Amino acid sequence: MFSVPNSTAEVWTSEAAWLEPERSPCMVGIIPIVYYSVLLGLGLPVNILTAMAMFRLATRTKKSSYWYLLALTTSDILTQVFIIFMGFLLQTAILARAVPSAFIHTINVLEFTANHASTWITVLLSVDRYVALCHPLRYRTISYPQRTRKIIAATFTVALATGIPFYWWLDMWRDADPPTALDMALKWVHCITIYFLPSSIFLTTNSIIIRKLKQRRRWGGGRPHMSKTTALLLAETTVFIVLWAPRTIVMICHLYVASVKRDWRMHLALDIANMVAMLNTALNFFLYYFVSQTFRRTVGEVLRAHLRHCPRHGSARFPHPALKVLQPVAGTAL
Repeated sequence: MFSVPNSTAEVWTSEAAWLEPERSPCMVGIIPIVYYSVLLGLGLPVNILTAMAMFRLATRTKKSSYWYLLALTTSDILTQVFIIFMGFLLQTAILARAVPSAFIHTINVLEFTANHASTWITVLLSVDRYVALCHPLRYRTISYPQRTRKIIAATFTVALATGIPFYWWLDMWRDADPPTALDMALKWVHCITIYFLPSSIFLTTNSIIIRKLKQRRRWGGGRPHMSKTTALLLAETTVFIVLWAPRTIVMICHLYVASVKRDWRMHLALDIANMVAMLNTALNFFLYYFVSQTFRRTVGEVLRAHLRHCPRHGSARFPHPALKVLQPVAGTAL
């Protein structure tokens, strides 16, 4: 019997031997900066518009599903502010990572808090739709706006609590040493709580919902009725599973295959995976607008209400600045 050495361990050991480790080059140049700037400039306004529309629908219809969609939009806004703006644009593009270590770690906590809240509110919406479709009588007794708001508040609180341990998260672009036990534990917890466990719940609930709809079609002899919220849920969860898969794969490869800092291929893969994952924060508005006529109508109401309250140039309520000079003259006795 011959002992076969661990090639991965040898790679990490040889890399750690360098006193000045060479950093892998960024293969995409300024593309991430341009991409995140466009994504933030487009995604943040439409998410704010979505939040305003969902708040109207939630208060008007008293449906729990709209409160979950409002909370999901709020968490997407926080994700764009903390991860895209403060994490990528501010630290990398503007300050060139020349920021205090405590600031970076604090931003890590906020980033993971927003990320956890967004993912697990989607899980709550998935469970809510499952109960509404498969247990309609029980749904009327356990799902109502007051209880939903308490559940949402508790979810954000738990998201903040689970984000605190990620204060000690190591930046993969800087980390050239073999992963420590703490770093490996945090990255595996991240992969499980942010992708594997939610995706398992999504696949399970979605498969049950689809099977239930097929059974109703066979029993009713026609096309099954799918609510707009259920259609949105199926689309959102599918998009989440597809867009977050590359980042999860790269994360595991960073732990066991090669360092992002040393291998330009891993560096490129992480850049692309992050851009693909962040696209998830800006797509919900277009999904809602495409699927739901109620949402389109409510967005129109919000825009018209905003335009009515905007001051118009030269209106009687706001006179032209040049006319203010003539007002004392008009009031002067001749």
